[in-house]
Amino acid sequence: MHFSRWMAASGFWIAPPADSHSFGVVDPDSLSVSRQDAYLALLDDDTPAVRKALLAEFSRRGPAATRFLQEIVRGKSRLLAGHAAWFLHELKCPDPIAEFKGFIRSLNYELETGALMLSRILSPELDIGACYAQLDGMADRCRELIIEPSSPRDQCRVLNRVLFHEYGFRGNAAHYTDPLNSLLDQVLHRRKGLPITLSIVYVLVAQRIGLTLEPVGLPGHFVVGCFLENTPFFIDPFVQGVFRTPGELLRLLQHHHLAPPVSTLAPTPVREVLCRCCRNLANHYAAAHDHAHARLFAELVEEFDATYQRHALD
Repeated sequence: MHFSRWMAASGFWIAPPADSHSFGVVDPDSLSVSRQDAYLALLDDDTPAVRKALLAEFSRRGPAATRFLQEIVRGKSRLLAGHAAWFLHELKCPDPIAEFKGFIRSLNYELETGALMLSRILSPELDIGACYAQLDGMADRCRELIIEPSSPRDQCRVLNRVLFHEYGFRGNAAHYTDPLNSLLDQVLHRRKGLPITLSIVYVLVAQRIGLTLEPVGLPGHFVVGCFLENTPFFIDPFVQGVFRTPGELLRLLQHHHLAPPVSTLAPTPVREVLCRCCRNLANHYAAAHDHAHARLFAELVEEFDATYQRHALD
């Protein structure tokens, strides 16, 4: 059945473009309100002919249809969200926000995967392979410089040389609230970021050379911890990888009128690292008066919290 006919038969007529007898000539950048309403009315119709024709229509509509379906996936109707997700899957246009929410709910947290999935929310066409290659290249350079036997502290000195002196990574103190500072792909590209994202880079490169380091979230700051020796030590990637003892970190916090327990220096779970990235993005977009993105990342923080609470009750 012709697309316009079965839409008319369903009671949701959309007039075809004036210069065409079908939907083959379209505006790829927008969908009229009436057209969106018709799509919504038909979205849960699982009749094979209707579904096939609607899929073809979405395919012709291109980016405008993809954006429409992604909004439905992020909406409140679970029923319509499921159908929209099916169409996106068939169109090979997965929604990165829905994917990240699925990652959150999976409880299967892995730092590199999560950080890059977070980047894809703002850059759906992100070349993840290129990000892997950048991290691999820095690790390869570290391996060239490490002389065995080498202690964890010695390997961190090599990491500092490669990341901060050869590659030029640095803390973006001048534009601290720039949302790009919180996105791993942008930090790799621009070689500047927040304490948390620079710590993520440091940990991921260390993993590639076989050195297990941990992200450590302090109140208002983020560092990398090494717990492989008798006495832990910490690296501050925001200030060129300076080494800190536990006592120094606690004194720094006290200087800022904080009196946290020693347990504050324990490794921070991946869930909390990624949630904190989302919280930073929500705050920084709010400061930039980008309320849509601020709400989006605030919702992701809520998703982390709700998932954690559900899991804690199980």
